[in-house]
Amino acid sequence: MNDHPALPGLVDGVLAWHFDRFPGQAAILGSLAHDRTFGDFSAAGFTAHEREAGEWLARFEAVPDDGLSLDEAVDRDLLVSVLRGLRAKASWPAWRRDPSTYLSSVLFPLFTAFLHRPRPEPELVDTVLARLAEVPSVFAACRANLDPELASPLIVRRAIGQARSGRSFLTRSLPAQVADPDLRARLAAAAEPAAVAFDELAAFLDGFAERAHGDWRMGEELYSTLLVEQELLGYDAAELHTRGIAAYDALEAEMNELTAPHHWHDVVLALQQDHPPTVEDMRAEYEAETRRARAFLAEHELVTFAEGEECLVVPSPEFQRPIAAVASYLSPPPLTGGRTGHFFVPYPPDDFTPEQVVQRLRTNTRSQLPTIAVHETYPGHHWHLSWLAAQDRPVRKVLRTPYFSEGWALYAESLLREHGYFTEPAHELAHLEARLFRAARMIVDTALHCGDKTPEEAEEFMTTKASLTPGTAKGEVSRYCAMPTQAPSYLTGALEIENIRADYLAAGRGTLREFHDTIAGSGALPLGLARRVALGGTDEHENGEVNA
Repeated sequence: MNDHPALPGLVDGVLAWHFDRFPGQAAILGSLAHDRTFGDFSAAGFTAHEREAGEWLARFEAVPDDGLSLDEAVDRDLLVSVLRGLRAKASWPAWRRDPSTYLSSVLFPLFTAFLHRPRPEPELVDTVLARLAEVPSVFAACRANLDPELASPLIVRRAIGQARSGRSFLTRSLPAQVADPDLRARLAAAAEPAAVAFDELAAFLDGFAERAHGDWRMGEELYSTLLVEQELLGYDAAELHTRGIAAYDALEAEMNELTAPHHWHDVVLALQQDHPPTVEDMRAEYEAETRRARAFLAEHELVTFAEGEECLVVPSPEFQRPIAAVASYLSPPPLTGGRTGHFFVPYPPDDFTPEQVVQRLRTNTRSQLPTIAVHETYPGHHWHLSWLAAQDRPVRKVLRTPYFSEGWALYAESLLREHGYFTEPAHELAHLEARLFRAARMIVDTALHCGDKTPEEAEEFMTTKASLTPGTAKGEVSRYCAMPTQAPSYLTGALEIENIRADYLAAGRGTLREFHDTIAGSGALPLGLARRVALGGTDEHENGEVNA
């Protein structure tokens, strides 16, 4: 890696390297060349990836500005930010700390194979059989790589539920996706050894959790490094925490004004009693709200729709239910012509008690359904990612930051509020509470990872300062502990997108619809790069720093 070819060649090279190193991710994105293997999960493979990432970083940092178009410069700087993030996280290796690194790398490629169906069924089953044969070796690597000095029992126990869900997913759900009885029988036979590997890993993790004594806290130094070097924010963890408090206080004042003479929290808790009676009713009501959001978006001409886009509203995958308590979304595979996305409604695990099921339903009340559907579908995640999939810069389809994608979805909620979508006071209150919930995440995530809060204190904060039920708060805080810096991305990104929009419209660069099409079509970029794309030039701040 001593020569420096033109940028397009470098971009193609780094994407090929990324896909070959993580073929499961490449397959989810739609690469048919990578859908027969999960890849190398050995310690040698991970350490080689860290070394090679550093070599790629040096090559991209050496590319001069001279001769680069704005789009090329943004592609380069996107890759530099991602590679700098990998360099920073090498000191906090998830592959030695978190069993979900391995579990998710197996479960999601298998799940999306039948969700997206990129091949005829006989070929599709062949690719799944090849990957099922690799499950025991992937989990053997997991057992070898996890380090009890680094792994936290909290994070290990979070993964155990996911491991235990593997058998049912492989032996029941996966074969049910196959229409041909002979192919289904072949798949069921291949699934059993893989299911045994899941059972064995779950048993291992039970014992490993007793031996593990690492700390799940990332620490302020690394947290701040990721904010500045990977997310291209101009401030550190302490400033992010302060901004979260300020946003929370402003939102709480607005909510109390709306609910006077009552406190907003009491009103929201009362509204939690009005929820769909069953999980299937919850799914059906989300589906109806999704259709309403799309019709509203089209009527007000706020965006351009990708040709052929469609959003399906379906139950969350079985294996995701033990670790995800809220709604989620999976985009169309952007390397294909498909434009169908999936809004996953947060079904509870099969072993939930009736009371736990009611808690899940109370976190998806009828007052909340409109804003959650907007966030996940139109013009939130589904519109954004189906529109992005139709654009022509591959690196931006592959490399995305939640500080834009989640920021965009939260911005989408406010956009529709501006245009009168939330017609009932309860809907508007729920929209504001959802935004306040994201401010609470900024406070809690930074406090957890910089050592100021315990998980128990964070759960109490999310039930008293936000309105999560205790069960949902426990699942949420567990997620924050496992995924540092992700939870603050929502409101941080939304505030910056709102600032970029104000500057775009003030400069007369285009209409509101053109702003949406431009910034969302440019990718899910670090916010400083998104500003440069929208405003057509370099950012005014040095060293990748932007205001949010």
